[in-house]
Formats: sequence, C-alpha cells, structure tokens
Amino acid sequence: MTDQSKKGNQINIELSEEIAQGVYSNLAIITHSSSEFVVDFVRIMPGLPKANVKSRVILTPEHAKRLYLALQDNISKFEAVHGPIKNVERQGGPILPMSFGGPTAEA
Repeated sequence: MTDQSKKGNQINIELSEEIAQGVYSNLAIITHSSSEFVVDFVRIMPGLPKANVKSRVILTPEHAKRLYLALQDNISKFEAVHGPIKNVERQGGPILPMSFGGPTAEA
C-alpha cells in the first residue's frame, strides 16, 4: 500500500480542552426510532428529586451497532485486566445509583 492510499483512510480528530474535560454521568437513557438511537447521559445526585441530561448523542442504527461492539470489546479487555465488573441489573430493571454506597439520611 502506498503512502498516498494510507493517508486517504486517515481522519484527523481534534479534541478541544473543554470537551477533553468530559462530563460525568451515572445514568444513560437510550431510546430509538426506525432511523436513529438517542443516548441521554444523566447525572443523578442523592437527595435531589430532579436530574438533568448532561449530554445527548444521536446515532444512526449502524453506528449504534458499532458502538455496541466497541463497548463489548473494551469491557472484555477491562475485565481481563481488572476482573469482572459486578452485575448492575436486578429483577425489575436497572439499579439506579442513588445512594453512592454511603450512608442514607434519616429524619
């Protein structure tokens, strides 16, 4: 393969300082239509009855599938090094991260 054909397949991806900081999320809500997947990243804080969407990502079905496969691959690699990630499902749906593992308030 020539240098010219290699360069044709490369994409220069830039990451601004603001975006590089990231946005913390402890809940993702996924919805879809026939033409797109919408992933809302939410931050839930203990004791607050309201949570805001911090970021929304809209994907084509094909790109959502690529993301799914990439996540599977990365989770497998993570678990090979750090051990299994604990199961975050329970009967009746996901466990919401409301207590953060600390003591709960009592009145």
